[in-house]
Amino acid sequence: MAKEGSVILPQDYKPSQDEEFMNPMMKEYFRQKLIAWREELLKGSSETIANTLQSTELQKPDLADRASAETDHALELRTRDRERKLISKINKALTRLEEDEYGYCEETGEPISVGRLDARPIATLSLEAQERHERLEKTHRDD
Repeated sequence: MAKEGSVILPQDYKPSQDEEFMNPMMKEYFRQKLIAWREELLKGSSETIANTLQSTELQKPDLADRASAETDHALELRTRDRERKLISKINKALTRLEEDEYGYCEETGEPISVGRLDARPIATLSLEAQERHERLEKTHRDD
């Protein structure tokens, strides 16, 4: 097995269904994609903390201005919380990649389609298993 980062990807490489599933190039492609995504989220989070949250003046004399500032602040905090959870999922995906479990459905053990992984690199369920899961959730919610 190739060591992490030792596989050099061609610049235009895109994984396809026609190649061996989770071969070293495909693994490296998803590893780089996940790391870049995580870095982008962390950079955005740092910028928000530096610019928005530290400089937000919630004690404005005008009630409408204060309400608007508080709403913006709350929205920013919710966004950061969602991103924190997303970073956790990215880290788990990177761990699965290291353990050769990445790309396989947690429910069925079958490979998750390359297209699904490319669109949602943190996916843990195949499309079919995800749809089944969502149908069950909807059924229980409607009860």
